[in-house]
Amino acid sequence: MNLPLTIKETQAGLMGKKFKAAEIVREYLERIKKHDQGINAFLTISEEQAFEAAAKVDRLLENSGKDAFSQYPLLGVSLALKDLFLTKGIRTTAGSKVLESYVPAYSATVVTKLEKAGTILIGKTNCDAWAHGASGENSDFRPTKNPWQPEFVPGGSSSGSAAAIAANFSLIATGTDTGGSIRQPANFCGVVGLKPTYGAVSRYGIIAMASSLDSVGHFARTVNDARRVFEVTKGEDGLDSTVKNASPQKPKSSKLRIGIPREYFAQGLDKEVEKSVFTAAHVLEKEGVELVEVSLPHTKYAISVYYIVQPAEVSSNLGRYDGIRYGNGRNSFGAEAKRRIMLGSYVLSSGYYDAYYLKAMKVRSKIIQDFEQAFDNVDAILAPVSPTPPFALGEKADNPLQMYLADILTVAGNLAGIPGLAIPSGFTKKGLPLGFQLLGPRFSEETLFSLGERYQQSTDYQPKVAI
Repeated sequence: MNLPLTIKETQAGLMGKKFKAAEIVREYLERIKKHDQGINAFLTISEEQAFEAAAKVDRLLENSGKDAFSQYPLLGVSLALKDLFLTKGIRTTAGSKVLESYVPAYSATVVTKLEKAGTILIGKTNCDAWAHGASGENSDFRPTKNPWQPEFVPGGSSSGSAAAIAANFSLIATGTDTGGSIRQPANFCGVVGLKPTYGAVSRYGIIAMASSLDSVGHFARTVNDARRVFEVTKGEDGLDSTVKNASPQKPKSSKLRIGIPREYFAQGLDKEVEKSVFTAAHVLEKEGVELVEVSLPHTKYAISVYYIVQPAEVSSNLGRYDGIRYGNGRNSFGAEAKRRIMLGSYVLSSGYYDAYYLKAMKVRSKIIQDFEQAFDNVDAILAPVSPTPPFALGEKADNPLQMYLADILTVAGNLAGIPGLAIPSGFTKKGLPLGFQLLGPRFSEETLFSLGERYQQSTDYQPKVAI
């Protein structure tokens, strides 16, 4: 069978009895067995659980027909989970040898919500260990490769999830975005990636990286699919105190205005990336959206601030992994985890806190103000996700500073806590994916979805599969 590529196609096929959920699961698992050895998108396959969930879906449809979809909005939708998401009874490693054999006793809130919505879990995806990375090469279980061209990186840290969607190993996949870890791999793999507003989706049961920056989102092939998943995952659960049921931020008028930030088009931006982003902007302009140049003057400090705040929080969060209560000892930490622990411990140490961490937090406030002032005049901002297309495996692996700079266009959104939506827009001359990101005020996901859907409709966007 030809696997459906969207939620609508999947549910229409199930409702029209073109196929059963069990057949879809079998097809996905066969694709993974055939192709994933060369991609390494999955760390754990939950075959038994997948067939059990598929049987439940098929029984529901047999007994309730189309009424089942109103009760279970994602009924029959295959799901892959980044291996930071705790899953009761299924191994969760965070991509690290420290947790190589860890099996959680409970599931993350997002996992529970997706299960209750009728999804079918296919397995747990590879990621940079502890989500530390921008390429997928920091996994303790070998790097993930880009399904479009395996000699290139898929982006990180949610490498396996983005690759799984691009390779059609699953219909949707979860990810986390602390400094660009959903938007950048979505961009590198040619799929849609949502980083929600900080406080829109519960982080409960998800292994923490940097607690004031972590945002829980997902990957899909279309903006509409990303919207449908967000409708399920968002909202309070009583377990994450930062989450609130906020009213959607509405546009200021019927004519939308998009800001083009001049600082995001500085020297060093790849010409194909730049051309692709401006082409996308002009597509929306033809759709009646007004383009306005905006300035985010403190953007140049964002990467410096991020690599002070984030390692400080990383060093605190990784302190619980002492090898006594669960997991292996600290000698199992990889090089990048050790580097961030040392950096974070240093900036928080006596005598350096004021010089580094406190100063970084003050500049973070300036970055937040930049966005607030811009959003006084525009409804969203359109910008590149990465300064370059996907880079080659190993190209930056031995140079941590070069690797850190791969996040230069995404970290500001995390520091400000605003939502971002990465959307594919084509391919380079060498056949590597290109795309752009839309950023909006806090809780403006609906505006971003509306703009993204308008773009995909106007370009007659058709999802593509790498393999």
